[in-house]
Amino acid sequence: MELLKPLSDAGFAAQNVSYTGTAGSTTGWPAGPQGIIVWSTTAAYVRVGEGVTATTADTPIPANTPIPFAVPAGTGAPWRVSAIQVSTGGTVYCKPINIQ
Repeated sequence: MELLKPLSDAGFAAQNVSYTGTAGSTTGWPAGPQGIIVWSTTAAYVRVGEGVTATTADTPIPANTPIPFAVPAGTGAPWRVSAIQVSTGGTVYCKPINIQ
């Protein structure tokens, strides 16, 4: 069984952002984590990566359900989480993780 290991370094602090019919995006994190746990207060479409902005074509997640996402390989630039509502605005919460 793999365990999720939240990163405690200050550079990988939890972040949150509000979203509506317009996507909200976290300020982001430096390269390094293997993944991120994402949960939202309402159903949302989520995208994870460098400079991303969520659209309704992205991955839908249900409200109040933590979902792990892999951090896609990129250029090493900072990456972020973006979310947009399915039908009602809310807040998305995110915490970078590694896997043990």
